[in-house]
Amino acid sequence: MKKGFVLLLVVLVFASCEHKKEARRAVKQVSVEEKNDAMTNNLNKYVSFKLTSDLSVLSESERKMLPILIKAAEKMNDLFWYEAYGDKQELFEKVTDENTKKFIEINYGPWDRLNGNKSFVAGVEEKPKGANYYPSNMSKEEFETFEDTSKSSLYTFLRRNEDGSLKTVPFHVQFKNEVKEVSNLLLEAATLAEDAGLKKYLELRAAAFLNDQYQESDFAWMDMKTNTLDIVIGPIETYEDQLFGIKATHEAYVLIKDQQWSEKLAHFANFLPELQQGLPVDDIYKTEVPGTDSDLNAYDVVYYAGDCNAGGKTIAINLPNDEQVQLQKGTRRLQLKNAMRAKFDKIVVPITEVLIDESQREYVKFDAFFANTMFHEVAHGLGIKNTINGKGTVRSSLKELASALEEGKADILGLYMVQQLHEKGEIAGDMKDYMTTFMAGIFRSVRFGASSAHGKANMIRFNFFKEKGAFAKNEDGTYKVNYDKMEEAMKDLSNLILTLQGNGDYEGVAQLVKEEGIISADLQNDLNKLSKANIPVDIVFEQGINVLGL
Repeated sequence: MKKGFVLLLVVLVFASCEHKKEARRAVKQVSVEEKNDAMTNNLNKYVSFKLTSDLSVLSESERKMLPILIKAAEKMNDLFWYEAYGDKQELFEKVTDENTKKFIEINYGPWDRLNGNKSFVAGVEEKPKGANYYPSNMSKEEFETFEDTSKSSLYTFLRRNEDGSLKTVPFHVQFKNEVKEVSNLLLEAATLAEDAGLKKYLELRAAAFLNDQYQESDFAWMDMKTNTLDIVIGPIETYEDQLFGIKATHEAYVLIKDQQWSEKLAHFANFLPELQQGLPVDDIYKTEVPGTDSDLNAYDVVYYAGDCNAGGKTIAINLPNDEQVQLQKGTRRLQLKNAMRAKFDKIVVPITEVLIDESQREYVKFDAFFANTMFHEVAHGLGIKNTINGKGTVRSSLKELASALEEGKADILGLYMVQQLHEKGEIAGDMKDYMTTFMAGIFRSVRFGASSAHGKANMIRFNFFKEKGAFAKNEDGTYKVNYDKMEEAMKDLSNLILTLQGNGDYEGVAQLVKEEGIISADLQNDLNKLSKANIPVDIVFEQGINVLGL
C-alpha cells in the first residue's frame, strides 16, 4: 500500500510539474531589464527642446508681466491632470521607477498618448473614453436620459449623488480655490498691461474663470491687435472627451509676438470669403461667410501647460472655438514659430531622409512646412459650422467624431488654400515644395496614433491618397508624390469631408473613420523604420522662468 501510494504521489507530482512547465511556456516573463528598456524607448520617442525668445522686444512692464502670466499658466497643469486622470498624487504613490514617473508626467497620466492611450503602469486599466468628466460606470444611454440642461455644457463634470443618480458640477465649483488663484494672477498682470486690448482681455478672462462664462473674453481676445505679450488660457479644446466630445480641458500658452513675421502674414485673412466661395463642394455647403476680422500672426511660445503640453505638442492655434464668435469675428491663427522650427528640424527632416524619394527630398522645406501648418489653422474658419438640415452645429451633431473630422478638414483645405493662393501669385515657391512637405508631414502626424484627433485625420488622408494614387511606393520603401493626382485627391477629400460635416452625418463619419482611420501593416512597418532610426515622435520642453533668464 505504501509503495503504491508513493509511486502514485511521484506520478502526480511529476504530472503537476509538467503542467506548470507548460503553463509557464504560455506566459511571457518580462524581466526588470526588459521593462527598463521599454520605458527608455518610450522616453526616446520625445526629444527635448528649450523654449526661449528674444526678450529685448519687451518693455519693462511686459518683462514684469511675463513671470505672472507663466505662474497663471502653471495652474492649468493641475486642472488638466484632474480632467484627464483624477488624483495625480495617488498615481505617483503607486510608482517607484523614475523613468516611469517621467513618462507619466509627459502624458499627464498612465496612458501613452502616442500609442493609442495604452496603459504603461501595472494595475491601471484602459483609459475611460470620457476621461474623468463622467462617472466610470455611466453609459451613453444614462447620459442621454438624464434631464439636466447643463449636462452638455463645455464646463461641467458629471458626478453621482449619494443615491446613485447623476448630477452636474460646474468647473468653477469643482476648482473653486484654483480658479480664484488664476483670476487674481490675471488681474495682477492686467495692472501692468500697457496695451488697452490686452488689459481688457485679462480682466474679462479673470472674471470668466469664476463663473465659466468665457464668450465675452473671447470677443475681447479677438479685438486685441497691437499687443506683444499674449496668453491663451482656460478650458478650451474637447479632444480629451472621447465619449461625447463636449467637455473642455484646461490649457495655457504664454506667447511673444513676432511683429515682423506677423506683418508678412496679415493680408492673407482678406482672402477668406473668396476662398470660401471657391471650395470644391456644392454651394449649399459654403453659404456661411467667414469673418474677416481674423488675424494671422507668428509667435514664439515660451510656456505650455495642461492639454496642449500632453503627449504631442501643438505648433499652431486657431481660436476661439465658439461658433458665434467665429461667425461674427472670425478666429485668430497663431503660428508658434520656435516650436514649429523644432519639429521641422528634429523630426520632419530626418523622416524625409528615410521615407521620401531621393529625387523629391529637395522639395521638403521649412517655409512650406510653415505655410501648410499656418493654412491648416486658417482652414478651420472655412466650410460650415452649422448643418444644412437643422441638426444643429457640426460639432454637436458629430459628437466625439467631430474633432477628428475637423482636423482632417483643416489639413486638406489648408493645402487647397496654398494651391489657390499660389495660383494667384500670393505665395512664392514651387507647388512641389508644399505637396512634398505635406506628404512628409503626414508621416510625422500619423505617428501620434489613433487616440489623437490629428492622428486619425492623418490616417484617413494617407489611406484616401493611397487609393487615389496621390503617391506611389518605390521598391526601396520610399514614397514618391504624384503631384497631379494629389491635387485631384485633395479636391475629392475636401468635398467628402465638407459634405459629411454639412449633413451632420454621424453614421457616415463613423464609417469613414472605421474604414480609413487605420494604420495598415505596411504603413506600420514604415513607421517602425523611423523608430529604428531613432527619429523622435515629438518634443518635450525645457521651459519656464529660469529657462528665460528671468
